[in-house]
Amino acid sequence: MFKTLKEDIKTIFEKDPAARNFIEVLLCYPGLHAIILHRIAHKLYTKKHFTIARIISQLNRHFTGIEIHPGAKIGRNFFIDHGMGVVVGETTEIGDNVLMYKGVVLGGTTLSKGKRHPTIGNNVVIGSNAIVLGAIKIGDNARVGAGSVVLKEVPNGATVVGVPGRVVVGFSQEDLNKLEHSKLPDPIAEGFDLLAKRIDKLETEIGKKK
Repeated sequence: MFKTLKEDIKTIFEKDPAARNFIEVLLCYPGLHAIILHRIAHKLYTKKHFTIARIISQLNRHFTGIEIHPGAKIGRNFFIDHGMGVVVGETTEIGDNVLMYKGVVLGGTTLSKGKRHPTIGNNVVIGSNAIVLGAIKIGDNARVGAGSVVLKEVPNGATVVGVPGRVVVGFSQEDLNKLEHSKLPDPIAEGFDLLAKRIDKLETEIGKKK
């Protein structure tokens, strides 16, 4: 438990340039408080102490604004930056080295008791207010742009943006690491540009035949 806590704190220093010192991080980061309380609640949940686990989860939600069901499985080096409004459902599985921002929802789309929430791979970044719904897989090293609504699986190393989420390509690794939203491609705009070019080409060909 303490080893995992040290890893979570180290992750904050690595992923948040505003983090200045250990005391500040320990006392002033609700994302850290949320994952500490969740790890306690999850431990109790796995031992079938469901009620006390849910109580801790509700206290977590009250004090941090972050709602994580105690049944959710979360890996190492996890960080929620500016975490207000984050929701993580019961059957969610999150890998290692995952970064999420405020307002992210990992939700379900069925009333089934079985697997109904997303599985998030390793080294994934999910931008602010993104929504990922259903028992789908977000692959390792994937990026989800801010405000995206993801309803289908995302391959390893892909970036998805828009509503509904569409996989886009054409990034440098540096852009992926930073999740530079100003550089995220717009698949709809790109589609219109491609259509306009095809129309221009057709008009040119028709003009030559006249």
